[in-house]
Amino acid sequence: MKKILIVEDDPAILKGLITSLESNGYATLSSSDGEEGFKIGKTMNVDFIILDVMLPNKDGFEICRDLRKNNINTPILMLTSKKEEIDKVLGLETGADDYMTKPFSIRELLARIKAILRRKYELAKEIDEFSFNGISLDFKKMEAVKNGKSVKFSALEFKILKYLIEREGEVISRDKLLDEVWGYDAFPTTRTVDNYILSLRKKIEDYPAEPVHIITMHKSGYKFVR
Repeated sequence: MKKILIVEDDPAILKGLITSLESNGYATLSSSDGEEGFKIGKTMNVDFIILDVMLPNKDGFEICRDLRKNNINTPILMLTSKKEEIDKVLGLETGADDYMTKPFSIRELLARIKAILRRKYELAKEIDEFSFNGISLDFKKMEAVKNGKSVKFSALEFKILKYLIEREGEVISRDKLLDEVWGYDAFPTTRTVDNYILSLRKKIEDYPAEPVHIITMHKSGYKFVR
């Protein structure tokens, strides 16, 4: 369960954020004081920080700047009632990952948190090389060797395989593969995904008709197993 620190001095907003975040599966810590919020962000292991700009004792810009100076790289989303562009720029320049102006949509806030966390943790576990069952993959050089012999993959096949491997054991739907690998601007179908998976199986599986590495999960998608 991801833990989110909320530093906000408006009691109504703070209560609403806590309720919304916890009902959506997050654990929360909170403070209405800037100095205290900074200390929590610096010393506690949190996954995300929602940071108001106008706070007693230490404002949000100072908190953000000082957290970054202390090598705290926790994602930060700043909240403010100000609408001037200079405040947004200042927030981002001090190290914030995103910025929202009050009043804001809880639904949009949740979507932004999810997107930032996904980017952070997917990048953190990104791999460049991987080996399994006699197969060695170098994703940077786009080279593959199986049992000592070179295997040719297309650029898209490398991308699909890398995506599945980085999420080892996780069931990935065809639609998610389309969105994340092909992209929203492309127009392939789920049948396209199946065809690429079939091609990959022929190259990495000992018995493609009985795959043990790229496994079909009925009505759900695919998962990679080492």
